[in-house]
Amino acid sequence: MTAEADPRAIVVVGAGAAGLMAAAHAAPSGRPVVLVEGTPDGGRKVLISGGGRCNILPSHLEPARFVSESPPHLVRRLLAAWPLRDQRQYFELDLAIRLVREPETGKLFPASNRAREVRDRLVTAARERGVQCRFGRRVLGVTGGEGRWEVRLDGGEVIAARAVVITTGGLSVPATGSDGFGLNLARELGHRVEPTYPALTPLLAGTAPHVALAGVTVTAILEARGGGLTATARDGFLFTHRGYSGPAVLDVSHVVTRHRDGPDRARIRVQWCGVDAAAWEARLTTRSPQQVATVLREELPARLVERLLLESGVPADTQLAQLPREARRALVERLCRYELPWTSDEGYKKAEVTGGGVALGEVEPATLESRRAPGIYFAGEVLDAFGPIGGYNFAWAWVTGRSAGLAAARK
Repeated sequence: MTAEADPRAIVVVGAGAAGLMAAAHAAPSGRPVVLVEGTPDGGRKVLISGGGRCNILPSHLEPARFVSESPPHLVRRLLAAWPLRDQRQYFELDLAIRLVREPETGKLFPASNRAREVRDRLVTAARERGVQCRFGRRVLGVTGGEGRWEVRLDGGEVIAARAVVITTGGLSVPATGSDGFGLNLARELGHRVEPTYPALTPLLAGTAPHVALAGVTVTAILEARGGGLTATARDGFLFTHRGYSGPAVLDVSHVVTRHRDGPDRARIRVQWCGVDAAAWEARLTTRSPQQVATVLREELPARLVERLLLESGVPADTQLAQLPREARRALVERLCRYELPWTSDEGYKKAEVTGGGVALGEVEPATLESRRAPGIYFAGEVLDAFGPIGGYNFAWAWVTGRSAGLAAARK
């Protein structure tokens, strides 16, 4: 086994969003920076994000929307290290990626609508700053102590390092190379790792009760409750052949994945559009010959209307003037407090991120350096925080990656 000659080296483990950002910001220090990545090209989650479009950033960032077992003030402090406007400037000026705002969502995408452009510019920026990229190499272990770390790679190579930045370790989308390495290393170093679970993942309905609605989309309001947790979302809802997806479903799915069974099993209630119960009551009590189905189709897709009428026991040709009180109440209940019959979820296979991870209280907020193993830094998905769909989790990766890279360079 051989070690790199310069013990001042900084090793960044993982070439995902956080790792590429960490390496690029560590390199200008003049220290050797080695970026080690198990896949042949890195940035695999960047490539698949946003359906191949890559939602780089949200139009605004609300720290309160992040989920973490750590105190909210720690999440706010970490995010404040690199304001959103400065992140946008970095992508547009330093990386020359023109960003455009999607009008209906406010999300920021590359003008090319190509996630590959984002990944390639990140890799190029790291290389141009002198980062040594070791793609297709796996890290087997990290040993040592403060200022004297050794990073063991497959093939017998050992890299001596002054600092090691761990940015890999999530479990979501294992097809992209996620294997939990960083989480395991954190445990070995004595860190408290909050229990992990799939987050932002589609839900399944075992008997496929809504398969006839597959492909139907609405903007819905969801509330999930279970085990003392509550999550709400107002966004797109998609019926699939196997269950449910769309941003609103993904944003509340962590309540389901944490409370799948038992007396605290999660329940999800859906309001299918922006019309609330009082407004529906007013519409449906009108003494009119107009058909109930016609009124509902003003707000909802025809197939969903048919299903809600069927479940409420209301014939499709019923006129408003003929709608009995009990039938009206049953219909309003299904329009505004529909209990979604989920049975399971897609797990880590389809999860956008990993919930849980290294407790934020065990890293220095300004540097993300381990309080248990000085010289080790954590960034990205391995940390205990995730945000909703819409660029939040990339913002977390960019901010924490930059903070860890800069701090490692100053070590």
